[in-house]
Amino acid sequence: MEFLKQYLDISVLGLLGLMSFLALAYAIERAISYSRIKVQRYPHLELLKIDLNRGLPVIATIASNAPYVGLLGTVFGIMLTFYDIGQSGQIDTNSVMVGLALALKATALGLVVAIPSMVFYNMLVAKAERIISHWKLAHGVTDHS
Repeated sequence: MEFLKQYLDISVLGLLGLMSFLALAYAIERAISYSRIKVQRYPHLELLKIDLNRGLPVIATIASNAPYVGLLGTVFGIMLTFYDIGQSGQIDTNSVMVGLALALKATALGLVVAIPSMVFYNMLVAKAERIISHWKLAHGVTDHS
């Protein structure tokens, strides 16, 4: 338990920090890449889609899993708080509340990573759809549903 106590915060916060960095880096790279795409250079729509979708699964994965990483940190934090209560044999309201509040920070940080990642993902998917529409217009392709 001491190992978990010592490294829980740094592990969870480090992982969420890495996830945040990756989501931001991929979002910036995709935005720059999208701004440089010339639809006339793509003879086939599928080649354009391959280029547009590169990196998007990473952002989507981060957006969907960051809350779970935060929740995992919270669960471990709560377990440690209860373990400390059990070891001390006393219930000190202040230490319990502080322990729970610190445990919940992991969930909050998971959401802080997930929400912007989802926003980045949705904005990039919308931009990719606009680029695909421009390709279709430039190549005289119409959708018949």
